[in-house]
Amino acid sequence: MKLAKVLFLVFIVQALTPVLIRGEPLVSPTWGFRIDPPEGYAYVDGDGMSRFSFQSPQGASLDLAVYGGSVQAGNHNSVRVMAEDIQKRLNNRGTVNYFNYHNKEAALVSLDFGLGGAAREGWALCIELGGETRPLLLALAYGPKGQEKLKPLHLSALDSICPTEKERRNPGPVTEFNYPRGELIRKPLPNLGVEALVYEHDAEAAQALVDREFEVLKHYLDSSLWKEAWIRFYRAIYRDSYDRLADAAFMAERAWYKQAAENTGPSLAAPDLAGRAVRWVQSFAYERNFLGSDFINLVSAAFEGRGDCDSRALLWAIVLEQANIPAAIMVSREYRHAMGLADLAGTGGRFELGGKKWLVAETTAPVSLGLIAESFSVTDNWLGILFE
Repeated sequence: MKLAKVLFLVFIVQALTPVLIRGEPLVSPTWGFRIDPPEGYAYVDGDGMSRFSFQSPQGASLDLAVYGGSVQAGNHNSVRVMAEDIQKRLNNRGTVNYFNYHNKEAALVSLDFGLGGAAREGWALCIELGGETRPLLLALAYGPKGQEKLKPLHLSALDSICPTEKERRNPGPVTEFNYPRGELIRKPLPNLGVEALVYEHDAEAAQALVDREFEVLKHYLDSSLWKEAWIRFYRAIYRDSYDRLADAAFMAERAWYKQAAENTGPSLAAPDLAGRAVRWVQSFAYERNFLGSDFINLVSAAFEGRGDCDSRALLWAIVLEQANIPAAIMVSREYRHAMGLADLAGTGGRFELGGKKWLVAETTAPVSLGLIAESFSVTDNWLGILFE
């Protein structure tokens, strides 16, 4: 018996496709939320309108339901009532922690219960969605008790939830609960002569997310879904880091405009800004983390001037996106390398992705936009990754 059948009575859930498309988040146009669980979760139960249950190849379960509309299922008219009902119905031995996520009520429930004679554990997230009626989303991620390797999958699935469109570029609810951002502080940006605002715990939180998502990615190293999983790894980092780097990107752009004004005038064309940004990340110290994910989180990369190729490429893409220049990245397992991509005019190497031919940016060697080493030029060996 699925947990969804045990818990849920009446649901008002609309416009959710009961199949997860490989490499794509699950989106509800009716309720405005999205979820981007790890790859391979397949639809296994539900009625297609009221409840949805998914199962991963590794044995992790994910159940979703929305309480809202004209009927409040089970009188669940608040996050607190919903969380208390979970505790009662499951005879759950786990704890409930209430918090606020972007002015929305939320609760993270640790699950420790029995189902069908077997012990289960994981987490549940109860959270308000957008809209005047404030519908509630209940998401449960769980699996057999004692399966430590499943825990990153559970947390990653719940952390991928965006209650509204506004949170698409903000850290997820689980990360913000575990790592409150703290106070804003000013820190210098290397080689730019300016300071930018960043929250005091952002680097620690960003690295924790990188490490967790790397544990998720390890499940797919020998899987046919390795490409989709790799794309999702970078997509999760992009979402988590975008807002953390907002002021850094703004202050870097101001510094480049000031530099341009001193030489050519007050304007700065998009290719020139992208070129200055790529020279900035090219100036970073080359560093790898062989003890963990081998990815330096983007907050540390930006404020400490260090990182490997993929950290720099993703940071460069975020800086360009913040300046309204469409950007992406491409990675290669064969070449063990990553580069940036931008939708810009100019000469040089290009990579076709999503119907566009993107200009390539090498972020480690000190070369201009569009230049790529001949040894890296076989396009079939590259995987393009879009974020917007």
